[in-house]
Amino acid sequence: MDKPFFVMGNVHTNKCGTPPVVTNDVEGRYHGYFENSYGEQWVFVYDYSKKSGELRGGDANWDGIFQVVDGKVENLILGAEEAQWLSACWSAATARQ
Repeated sequence: MDKPFFVMGNVHTNKCGTPPVVTNDVEGRYHGYFENSYGEQWVFVYDYSKKSGELRGGDANWDGIFQVVDGKVENLILGAEEAQWLSACWSAATARQ
């Protein structure tokens, strides 16, 4: 793969930290991206071998990693749209287990 088919730029300010670089170079991971109507961006990565997920968001500081357990994020309150998206990601990522 020499050309990516999905590239998303960071719309958050530098005060929100450094956005993660997310690629599918490492096998065995599910990736999800969401941007709500306010431009808040979220990235979810599920590792099949570890059976665990991580969530990052610009408004929650890109540098922070929030653990996702059973489809719910720990130590972070999500809006209804974000929670619904995360639930869909979790369902998709864990469907083959």
